[in-house]
Amino acid sequence: MASKDHTKPNILFILSDDQGPWAMRCAGNSELITPNLDRLALTGIRFSNFFCASPVCSPARATLLTGRIPSQHGVHDWIADGDMGADNTIGWLKQEKIIEYLKGMTGYTDILAAHGWKCGLSGKWHLGDSRKPQKSFESWYVHQCGGAAYYGAPMIREGKVINEERYITDVITDEGLAYMNKMLENENPFYLGVHYTAPHAPWQNNNHPEHYLSMYENCPFESVPPLKNDDLRDQLKGYYASITAMDANIGRLVDWLEEKGLRENTLIIFTSDNGFCFGHHGVVGKGNATRPVNMYEESVKVPAIFSHPGRIPMNAVTDALVSAYDFMPTLLDYVQLPFPEGESLPGKSFKKLLLGDSMKERDHLVVYDEYGPVRMIREKEWKYVHRYPYGPHELYDILNDPGERVNLIDAEEQQDTVAAMKAKLEHWFVKYVDPHLDGTHEPVTGEGQIGLAGTAGKGQPAFK
Repeated sequence: MASKDHTKPNILFILSDDQGPWAMRCAGNSELITPNLDRLALTGIRFSNFFCASPVCSPARATLLTGRIPSQHGVHDWIADGDMGADNTIGWLKQEKIIEYLKGMTGYTDILAAHGWKCGLSGKWHLGDSRKPQKSFESWYVHQCGGAAYYGAPMIREGKVINEERYITDVITDEGLAYMNKMLENENPFYLGVHYTAPHAPWQNNNHPEHYLSMYENCPFESVPPLKNDDLRDQLKGYYASITAMDANIGRLVDWLEEKGLRENTLIIFTSDNGFCFGHHGVVGKGNATRPVNMYEESVKVPAIFSHPGRIPMNAVTDALVSAYDFMPTLLDYVQLPFPEGESLPGKSFKKLLLGDSMKERDHLVVYDEYGPVRMIREKEWKYVHRYPYGPHELYDILNDPGERVNLIDAEEQQDTVAAMKAKLEHWFVKYVDPHLDGTHEPVTGEGQIGLAGTAGKGQPAFK
């Protein structure tokens, strides 16, 4: 049956889509109903300062999988057409070329598979050539594109394009459970990625079961900034309902592990690809919800929980700054596997934090973010955002202004801080950027990526 070897735990990686760091009850939102995410937090460690590598889905997902920043893997915006080719069943997503954006790049699942893990994926892929199983996944049930209706969702099963008539959050879970059941007959450990499309839009027009929508019928929605109109309230109702529906399905996964006696030898990880604003800063959306694109805390931070009873401390919270580019080295370190490209990639393992040890070397750590020509450096005290080449730039005193309301970029007394943070930012990116894929040269607008970036694009348009 599935591994019970302590040195080779099973791994259940649950990834949500467009979930703000504030959007869980265990993160302080008393209106959201998330008993199973709270249950994971009670049996593990929650990170309150976990940053995505880019505040939009495809580049953020590529970084989680490869450990490379966007200017190393070349995915700088969401992949606009789902990369399905001309026979795509969604009418507005027709494009002739099919691109495997991460071709030739090692994902952590490749390393896991090479050391005995069986790897399965159920849910959102959104990294190109969706019909082709990639990165050593032997089981491949994926979304054709990035986001769509929750009923009649465009999916791929066994290489065939289909539409799932049932509620897709339930189906993604069913497929994950089927894969884990299959693994009971295998002595090898398994890795299962369950990538929900929730809570990504659409939220209205009967996209979510009435059972979950009714839970928020009389909700005052005081957990977000005041909403301007009833339509936004209706959208937030759907957003919350989609999270609660996902939470119920996460409960099904955890229940299965407990029933099969595998919970204590399974590392469960929950996080999201990027954050989300719902009224924060007057925005509904993520990084590409504004012009110019934004790096607000709600956009660049994501919920993150790691749970492994008996190994990871229970009911712990850390405010250490960690990033999506730290994820791959941490996971490989946790299961005692090599990280071959570690010297050329920016991420550092935070395994010690998972085990409840202090990491003084992270006390003064900074994290970095990018979205095309927009780059960010974030310390405990300060955040600096630089938009190449002409700005506008931003500087925030995070300790005294956590809501990022006062931009101090022109404050005379802060010019030394501006200069110091700009110098750190540029030094770090020069160290890690692949000049052939440098995002500062890419005209990212948030409308989507349609081709290879940098020199690999051979002069063809890479973005809408």
